[in-house]
Amino acid sequence: MQKTIRLFDTDSYMQAFDATVLSCTADGDRFAILLDRTAFFPEEGGQSADGGTLAQAQVLDVQEKDGVITHYTDKPLTAGQTVHGTLDFQARYLKMQIHSGEHIVSGLMHRKYGFSNVGFHLGGEITMDFDGELTRAQLDEIEDEANRIIYENVQITAEYPSKEVLIATEYRSKLDLTEDVRLVTIGEYDVCACCAPHVARTGEIGLIKLLDAIRYKGGMRIHFLAGSAALAHYRKTWTDVAALSAMLSVPQSDVVDGLRKRDAEIEKRGATISSLRRQLLDYKIAALEQTDGNLCIFTDDPDMLALRLLVNAGVRKCTGICAAFSGNDADGYRYVMGAQNADLRTLSKQINAALDGKGGGSAQMIQGSCNAKECEIRACMESL
Repeated sequence: MQKTIRLFDTDSYMQAFDATVLSCTADGDRFAILLDRTAFFPEEGGQSADGGTLAQAQVLDVQEKDGVITHYTDKPLTAGQTVHGTLDFQARYLKMQIHSGEHIVSGLMHRKYGFSNVGFHLGGEITMDFDGELTRAQLDEIEDEANRIIYENVQITAEYPSKEVLIATEYRSKLDLTEDVRLVTIGEYDVCACCAPHVARTGEIGLIKLLDAIRYKGGMRIHFLAGSAALAHYRKTWTDVAALSAMLSVPQSDVVDGLRKRDAEIEKRGATISSLRRQLLDYKIAALEQTDGNLCIFTDDPDMLALRLLVNAGVRKCTGICAAFSGNDADGYRYVMGAQNADLRTLSKQINAALDGKGGGSAQMIQGSCNAKECEIRACMESL
C-alpha cells in the first residue's frame, strides 16, 4: 500500500491543498478515502484528528496505519479524481498552540525534576500525565518558566535528522524509535520526538496555564490550557467572577471573602430555622389530643425526622395508627406511620395500594410516599 505524503510534516500552516483520490470504499454510514497526499493530521500521539472538507464531503475522522492515512467522510469521492481539501484551520491552529505548549512544560518537567510525560490527551479535555508528583508551588514555578519561554519568542523547528545526527542527539521520546524519527526542537529548551504540527515560534502560543493536578497511576495528571483556549477560559472565569461580584455587592477582588461571609450568614440562618422548626414541632406535639382510634396529621414540614418525632408522640395519644403526611395534592405526600397495637408491616401493602403509594418498614413504623389526595388519605385512615 502506497504511504500517504504527509504535507503537515513540512508545512504546519497549510490550510488547503489538492490531492488525488486513490480509493473510496463504504464504511458503514461513512466512506473511507485514501489520498496520495494530505494536510489532514490523523488522530495520533494523543491528539485528535483534523476536521474540514474534501471537495463537498465533510471529513469526520482521520486515522493512520502503517504510513497510510484514511479520511472518513460523509459523502463518497471518485477514485482518480483530483480533490481540493480545506482544513478547519482555527481548530488546527489551537491544537498547534496547545501541543507546542505541552512540549515546553514537559521539557521543563524533565530537565528540572527528571519526570517523563507518559500520557498526553488533546481532545475533549487537555491533560498531561507524568510519572512523578509536584506541589502546587513547584507547578507554579514551571508555569512561570514556561511563559517566560513564550515571551522570548523562541524558534520551533521540526525535521527528520540523519541516523548519525539522531544517535548524537539527546531527545525525549515515549517510544524506542529507530527510523523516521521527527524531532521537534524548541530553542535550547527541549528536543522531543513528535509527529504533530507545531507553531513556528513560542510567542504564538500566547499563554500557558496549568489548572488542577491530581494523583494518577503513581504520578500525576495535569489539566492545562494554552493559546486561545487559555484566553477563552480566562474570559469565562472573569465573566463568572463579575457576576458573583454583582450578586454579592462586593468588588471582584473580595468575591471569596464575600462568599465566606454569605456562607456564615446562611449557616446562622439555618441554625435559627432549625431551632424554630423544633419549637413549632414541640407546639404541634403538645397540641395533640388523646384519640380513640387512628390519628391522621397533615403538616407543611418536609423533614422526615420531624415526621417520625411527630408520629412517635402521636402513637402515645391514640389507640390505633398515628399517620403524619407532608406535601400537597398536586405533588403527592411523604408519610410516616406508627402503631403500638397493629402490625404495620402486614398493613403496608393494603395502605400503599389504597393510596397509590410505596414504602415499608417494621411492624411498629413504616414510611414512604403516595399520590393520593388529602380527602382520600383521610378516608383510608378512617377505614383502617
